[in-house]
This record gives sequence, C-alpha cells and structure tokens, in this order.
Amino acid sequence: MLTFNPDELAAKDVYKLMTGTIAPRPIAFVTTVSTEKGVINAAPFSFFNVVSSKPPIISLSIGRKNGDMKDTSRNAVSSGELVVHISTDHIIKDVNETAATLPAGESELELTSLQTTKSTKVNVPAVAEAKVRFECKVEHQYEIKNDEGVTAADLILARIIYIHIAEDVYDEKRGYILTNKLNPVARLAGNEYAEIGNIYKLIRPK
Repeated sequence: MLTFNPDELAAKDVYKLMTGTIAPRPIAFVTTVSTEKGVINAAPFSFFNVVSSKPPIISLSIGRKNGDMKDTSRNAVSSGELVVHISTDHIIKDVNETAATLPAGESELELTSLQTTKSTKVNVPAVAEAKVRFECKVEHQYEIKNDEGVTAADLILARIIYIHIAEDVYDEKRGYILTNKLNPVARLAGNEYAEIGNIYKLIRPK
C-alpha cells in the first residue's frame, strides 16, 4: 500500500487525494445577496454535508484565495442568511456555469437560464427550478487557518429554518424523499460527476 505524509505534499496534491477518495460528495448550490449592489450571487460547493437533524444544521466549507473570503461566505456571514439548494440532474449544467469567477457585483445566475423565486423566511431569493431548497440562517462561522496562520477556508454551520420540496420527489404517506426521482448529482474528482446508480439496502444491526 502507498503511504503519504500530507505535510510533505503540495496543497494541490493533498486536494487531489482527498477529493478522489472522499466521494461521492453532495453539491450545495448556494444563493446569497451580495454586499455589493445587492445582486444575487450563486455558486456550487461540494465540501458540504449534514451536521445535525435536531437542530437542523448543515455545513459548508468555502475556501479562500490568498486569505480573501469568497463572495458566498462574505455575503452569508454579513447578512446571516443563505439558501442552499440540492444539485440535481436537471439543473447541474446551469449549476456548473455558476462556478465561474465573476466580480462581486455581478450575478452568476446571468450565465444560466435559471429563474429566481422569493423565499419565505429569509431575504435571499431562491432558484425556482431546484427540487429541494433550504432557507438557512448562519449559526456559526469558523476560520480554518493553515500552518502559516493564514485563513484558508471558512467553515459555515447553517441552521435550516424552512424547507421546500417538489411534490414529485416526496412520498407524503411515508415522509420519505424519493431518491430515484430527485436524482441528486455528486461531485467526484477533477471534472467528474456522478448520478445515482445501483441502490440497495443493508439492515443495520441492533
């Protein structure tokens, strides 16, 4: 078996090892309101997951560039609000377009055919085409520093305060999400993505 000491590797090589092995990863498609001109910023993030169901907390880790916050984390921390959408097969190409680097005063949604809709509990508009969206308030923000003491990423814990789910992906009788109808897209390594394939059950031991 090959062995690696991350302290002896370049950051990009550690990133490749982690993203290639910690997979598949769900993709959060996040909208926020810009601190500049009040435009809607949108961007995808795959360092994303569930933290707690009671309270309903999700996590987003958003990298910095040269110590500077990205638009999404700056906007979210400034306003305390964000909307997190689940990336699915029918919007993934548009979601990918929003990964483009634009000035803070320009909206990535202008690069797509996606439309916005008003949220219920937050002031951040949501993406109308998304089958699942979570209206969130920022619960905590933590700065992740590198060995030189420079902040490399912002870890945001967001509390879900309102949930929107499309009727066709929800089993109302059982209260279950129909995964094969939702068809979430996952991030792998590099430019590779994956959709739901073989689904099977394993009964957890008591």
